[in-house]
Amino acid sequence: MRNHFSVPVSGYGPRARLCKLAAAAFLALALPAAAEVPEVLAFGDSLTQGYGLMPGEGLVPQLQDWLAAQGTAVQVVNAGVSGDTTAGGRARIDWSLTPGIDAVIVELGGNDLLRGLPPAAARANLDAILSAVAARGLPVLLVGLPAPGNYGPAYKAEFDAIWPALAAKYHALLLPDLLAPIAALPPEERAARGLMQGDNIHPSAAGVKLVVAELGPKVLELLAKAQPAP
Repeated sequence: MRNHFSVPVSGYGPRARLCKLAAAAFLALALPAAAEVPEVLAFGDSLTQGYGLMPGEGLVPQLQDWLAAQGTAVQVVNAGVSGDTTAGGRARIDWSLTPGIDAVIVELGGNDLLRGLPPAAARANLDAILSAVAARGLPVLLVGLPAPGNYGPAYKAEFDAIWPALAAKYHALLLPDLLAPIAALPPEERAARGLMQGDNIHPSAAGVKLVVAELGPKVLELLAKAQPAP
C-alpha cells in the first residue's frame, strides 16, 4: 500500500547536494551584505558607567534605547569607570580605542572637580585624550561639567574654559554641561521628581532620562560625522 506521506528521493544524492550548494553560493553573492552597526565608545567616569543604578537605567543603556527609538542602529560601548579622573582616562585611552570603534564620547572631569585638582592638569589630560582619538581619525563629542563656585571665581573660570577651548582645537562636538537639564530645575522640583540619587552627585534613572534627551541629538550629530563620505 502506498504511503501518502512519503517524499520523493530525487532531491537527495551527490548531484542534488552540489546543486543546492551552487544555489546557496549564488544567493550569497546576489544578496547585499548586512550593514555593519557603528560603535560609539562612551568614555567617562561614574556618570557614564551608571553608578548606583540598575542594569538598563544608566546613561549608556538609556542612550542606546533613545537612539533606537529614533530609528538609529548603533552599539554604544560602556567605557565608564567610577571614580576615574582625567588622569585615569589618559592612562587607558589607547587600549580603549579598539579597532571597531567609529566615534567617541568623552565625559570626564567630575572627579577632578570633587578633588579640587588643578584645572591646568585636567586640561592637559583631556588634551592628550582628544589627541589620541584624533590620531585614529575618529569624530568626538566632548561632554563637560562646569566647576562649582566654592573653589573661587578664578578656578571656575579656568576650569570652565577647558571645554570650548579643546572642542575648538580638535573640531569636536561639544555639550558643555552633561547635567544641565537637571541643574536648570529648581531644587524643590528636582527633589519632588527624584532626579538625583541620595548623594546629590549622580542622577537617578529619571534624571538620566532627562540627560539623555539632551545628549541624544548630539550623538546623532556625532554619528553623522562618523559616516563615510559618499
